[in-house]
Amino acid sequence: MHGRIPARALVWILVCLLGLGVSAVWLFRNRGEPPSSSNSADYFDRLAIEKPSKVIPAPDFALKDISGKSISLKSLKGRVIFLNFWATWCVPCRQEMPAMERLHREFKGKGLVILAVNFRETEEEIRPFMNELGLTFTVLLDRDGRVSEEYGAWSLPLSYIISRNGGFVGKAIGSREWDSSAARKLFDDLLEQTN
Repeated sequence: MHGRIPARALVWILVCLLGLGVSAVWLFRNRGEPPSSSNSADYFDRLAIEKPSKVIPAPDFALKDISGKSISLKSLKGRVIFLNFWATWCVPCRQEMPAMERLHREFKGKGLVILAVNFRETEEEIRPFMNELGLTFTVLLDRDGRVSEEYGAWSLPLSYIISRNGGFVGKAIGSREWDSSAARKLFDDLLEQTN
C-alpha cells in the first residue's frame, strides 16, 4: 500500500500536467507576444462595426451645410470620413452625438472629418439641437432624403467609416460610444494609414 498514489492526488497531478501543456503550447505559438487585442480588427469587433467583404467606393454626393455651403464627399478624399445619418427626433442619435463631438475635437486636426447628414429636417429645426448639445462638426441637410436613401439609412442613427482613399471601412447601425478607448484606437489606426 505504501507505493500507491491516492486517486484524488493522481487526478490533480494530471490536471496540473495538462495545464502546463496548454500553457507551453500557448507560449510557443505567441512567442511572448501580447494578445492580438491591439489590432484594428479587434476594435471593429468590440464596437460591433460591420466590415465589407471587399473594397467598395463610397458613392459621391454633394449637400449643403447649415450655413448654405455645398460640400461633396469627393472633395474630402485623402481624409478619414465618419459619415453619420441622423435626425433631431431620434433619441439614440441624441445619445451618441456628444461622444461624436468629443471624437471630432480630438481628431479633427489629424485628418478625421465628421459629416452628420440630417434626414429631411430644416435648418430652423437643427440649429437649436446643435446649440443645445454644443455640436461643432459639419451637419449636412438631406432635405429630400435622397442621399439617406442611397446609403440605406432606413433606421437611425447609421454610421459609415470611409478610408482616406474613399472606400468603405465599416458600417454601424445604432448608437455607439464613439469616444471610447476602442473607438479612439480604431481611428488612430485608420488615420495612420496612408492609403
